[in-house]
Amino acid sequence: MIYLDNSATTKPYNEVLASFVKVAENYYGNPSSLHGVGAEAEKLLMQARKQAAELLDILPQEVVFTGGGSEGNNLAIKGVALKHKHRGNHIITTSVEHPSVSEACEQLKEHGFEITYLPVNHDGMIELEDVKNAIKDTTILVSMIHVNNEIGAIQPIRLVGEFLKIYPKILFHVDHVQGIGKVPLSFKDLGIDLCTISAHKFNGLKGTGILYVRSGIQLSPLISGGEQEMQFRSGTENVAGVVAMTKALRITLENKERTIEKLEAIKCALIEGLLTNPVISINTPTLNSAPHIINFSIGGLKAEVFVHLLEEYGIIVSTTSACSSKKKMPSKTLLAMNKGEALANSAIRISLSGDNQLEEVPSIVKSINEATEKLGRVMR
Repeated sequence: MIYLDNSATTKPYNEVLASFVKVAENYYGNPSSLHGVGAEAEKLLMQARKQAAELLDILPQEVVFTGGGSEGNNLAIKGVALKHKHRGNHIITTSVEHPSVSEACEQLKEHGFEITYLPVNHDGMIELEDVKNAIKDTTILVSMIHVNNEIGAIQPIRLVGEFLKIYPKILFHVDHVQGIGKVPLSFKDLGIDLCTISAHKFNGLKGTGILYVRSGIQLSPLISGGEQEMQFRSGTENVAGVVAMTKALRITLENKERTIEKLEAIKCALIEGLLTNPVISINTPTLNSAPHIINFSIGGLKAEVFVHLLEEYGIIVSTTSACSSKKKMPSKTLLAMNKGEALANSAIRISLSGDNQLEEVPSIVKSINEATEKLGRVMR
């Protein structure tokens, strides 16, 4: 099997699994407890927070441990909206966000918030001018994905962050879930106030993540109760998961340059191979795209049928994001890019990790070519 669905989830590092088991077995105390068993767990939690902060070049008190990317995005967007609604009710985001952002915004519309969805160009990129034109006196938040989860386009976070510095009351949230370890991003230097990452996208475990909350930013918590995580996120902390996530983050960031170089080489070879197939159109932009995502359409053939057929060849790919794939809807990202419904309905996503090898490329391309030919014959 060749696994090419790493944007949905990655395989945990062996060291991460070992850390989780060790902590779960030996440090099972509740970190909020007063006794020694709880204090040991709390000490580990504090160490993990300090290490995560060092790795991300932020302060320990700016690390809020969450249950993953969707929770982080929801906490950032709804937390800002509910806390700062007295200042305004307008939120700016893009038309190519992950459902955990767009659906959160749609929920807020039901409570009187106004949402502006920025358009994208043919490469899936927003224009800074559109951000400028969308700003209102009532704008309280700009939320933007860094690396698009379907096509890999990299949004101009630096330009937007620099521009928003002239609006200190407008907070800037970045969904960095697909970018961490693949596309560098400095939280501090780019004017980012809130930033989401999720462990299972970088070989950690599902159910753990981090929301960076810049010092001084106020949010309304979505989960009330024990006031853990600086009162932003109540609930007994997943100490074993957090320690395992921090280890995954360290390994990922220590190896990022080598991994990025490897991913770019595989991506280039795959695109070169795919372009030899006349029914395939590459949707991932040539410039300003992440090294691990390739999106292509297969000439009007049904994407979900193709995914199952390719699995018979031992190749695991996906259609859109894992959170949307079972809805069997056309890719909203490709529709936003004006690619047309036929291409949006036949979109396939390949997403790589450091576990993939350049030597796998000929086999992948051969299988894709055979599968498209077979599916094309069936549908004629």
